[in-house]
Amino acid sequence: MFTVSLTGADELGARLDGLPASVLAAVAAKSAALADQLLELARTKLQGGVLKSRTGALAASVGVIGPAIEGDRVVTRLFAGGDLKYAAIQEYGGVTAPHDILPERAKALAFLVGGEQVFAKVVHHPGSRIPARSYLRSSLAEMADEIESGMKAAVLDALSQATGS
Repeated sequence: MFTVSLTGADELGARLDGLPASVLAAVAAKSAALADQLLELARTKLQGGVLKSRTGALAASVGVIGPAIEGDRVVTRLFAGGDLKYAAIQEYGGVTAPHDILPERAKALAFLVGGEQVFAKVVHHPGSRIPARSYLRSSLAEMADEIESGMKAAVLDALSQATGS
């Protein structure tokens, strides 16, 4: 019969049990920091980098959810929210159908054409082809290497601190 005796098995077990939580916590902290950078990059694109800002509503609608630890994963989401119907079409591009534009709070529409003010009860919009003006996906692509290296470093740092190496 062959017997193995491991001195310090209880201490080793406690250390190993603590690794996943410490690694997840380190990844969550790094994820939060990187998400803040990603959010700022996306907002910069919405303030003249990709789109000209008119009201700032789209930039204000971009935010971060998380990081949250879901089982053995850390999840952080960058989003454009709110009731902005144009958020997705700016990100992905698309086509709008022909439609009529009617006044909502007045009896007529007022706008400038060639420097002159024009009034109309209805405008027959022919539809539009909107090119993609990515602010979320392009920001993620620009930061992909930094995110990958940052996450790897967070895991390695957490492991070295947990093991005392």
